[in-house]
Amino acid sequence: MNNPLFGTCSFMYPSWENLVYSSSLPQNSLLEYSHTYNMVEIDRWFWSLGKRSAGLPDKTTVDEYNRSTDDSFRFTIKSPNALTLPFYPHTKEANPYYLNTDFMHSFIESLNSIRGKIGLVMFQFGYINKQMSPHLTHFIDQLHNFFSHIDRETPYGIEIRNPQFLNGEWFSFLNNQHLAPVLLSGYWMDDICSTIDRFHPLFGPTISIRLHGEDRKEIEKESGGNWNRLLYDRQRDIYSIAKRLLMLKEMHQVFVQVNNHFEGSAPLTIQRIEEAMEELSKEEFDKGDEIFYHKR
Repeated sequence: MNNPLFGTCSFMYPSWENLVYSSSLPQNSLLEYSHTYNMVEIDRWFWSLGKRSAGLPDKTTVDEYNRSTDDSFRFTIKSPNALTLPFYPHTKEANPYYLNTDFMHSFIESLNSIRGKIGLVMFQFGYINKQMSPHLTHFIDQLHNFFSHIDRETPYGIEIRNPQFLNGEWFSFLNNQHLAPVLLSGYWMDDICSTIDRFHPLFGPTISIRLHGEDRKEIEKESGGNWNRLLYDRQRDIYSIAKRLLMLKEMHQVFVQVNNHFEGSAPLTIQRIEEAMEELSKEEFDKGDEIFYHKR
């Protein structure tokens, strides 16, 4: 498996013609996508929670994903939001599917044909307020109970959007439970490079890095739905991220999922990160700028 493994957040964008696809409407988007990238983030099954029920992946779609990719391809899959929302949206009514082991079992079973290609199943939690969980330790206890009662052959990762929760207690818990940290750039989280610098000695064997932007509505308006050009130049961020990736890949398998919202075109951002890594790998870091990896 390549390391880092780069891919995009979702893959069906007609404006990626000539960047990823041979036309704006390829006959099999994922098949053509897999000729360029060996990994993709799937979020179509995230929006599963209805008013009184929760949806699961359609077997036909899962089987199609399997047929469209070879054995080396990897999916990073967002788990259904039914598992990560303690309350029904816009209500205070408890969601019975929240961290529900039976529903989780059904979800994993629905992915059977691509089980061997799953890089991570990612649990994306929104901002956790006191109504959801009074403090980090309580939230960790909930997760510990959940993961103690589900299939652990599938690799899992967790993303949270509480900057104050990203501390030693959190990363130690993930490492001890063999869960991958999913680090988010954007949505007003702390700088991802600073988080890596502070806590990488606590990371386990696998890490997911998700590159998003800060203001989704603004960039969507600017793009007009065309994601084939750079709208923001975040070269300085790219250079910093590339340095951390060169460090992390020495001891971890790293998944890097890039969203169009980061700069305007995920394929172009991936190209820029890869070029930065290649350039940096040919240079010797100045001692004052070098990142030392503290081996555990």
